[in-house]
Amino acid sequence: MTDKIRILVVEDDMIIAANISLQLTNLGYEVTGIETRGEEAILNADVNPPDIILMDINLRGTLDGVQTAQTIQRKADIPIIYLTANTDEASFLRAKETRPLAFITKPFNKLNLQRTIALAVERLKENERKNDFGEKMDLQVLDDRIFVRHNGRMSKLLLNDILYIAADRNYCTIVTATCNYVLASTLKTMQEKLPSSKFVRVHRSYMVNIAKVDIVGENHLEIGRTVIPFSKSQREFLLGRLHTI
Repeated sequence: MTDKIRILVVEDDMIIAANISLQLTNLGYEVTGIETRGEEAILNADVNPPDIILMDINLRGTLDGVQTAQTIQRKADIPIIYLTANTDEASFLRAKETRPLAFITKPFNKLNLQRTIALAVERLKENERKNDFGEKMDLQVLDDRIFVRHNGRMSKLLLNDILYIAADRNYCTIVTATCNYVLASTLKTMQEKLPSSKFVRVHRSYMVNIAKVDIVGENHLEIGRTVIPFSKSQREFLLGRLHTI
């Protein structure tokens, strides 16, 4: 992780949220947004995925912090750090099910916030290093299918069902017609693991299943209604591959 760690702050008290945001910025982190309601937090995380979410358990609106985290994690495996004034066992057990990086009990001070996030970032970096060395089994590849870690378990995904794979720094999203799977993996790692007879990297951020390509333009291709950019240097190579299937 060479870029700034991106953090979404979800806190029902706007004054506390603004103070947290300022502290995070001064510590060198990038704050992707401040939300007071779970519904808005879900939209924010979907449009602009952060590396970590600071999540208050008590929120305005119909969703509390745990429900919000559960909804977000159905689409993306984004680590959670809970902010809470609730120390009761029931709240802790509910929150624990979302596998949070840490809990920060209110009221907290700057040093507590700084150290907790620093430790969480180290855990993320360690997971990234494990992924680079193949120790983090988010992906297992067989002849006609892969198994991906999704919602805490390994799920089967047929290679023919994959439309394309999009990269966002150290994460990849495998896109199918019915579901998206977010993995802690670089696109380079995905390229090395998946069969080159089926998948072609067409851009620094995209790899496609060539059997799913519908249209090839001058500098883009289309799969369904999704427009995917690709470099001109890849155009002739891609056309050649399309002629062989």
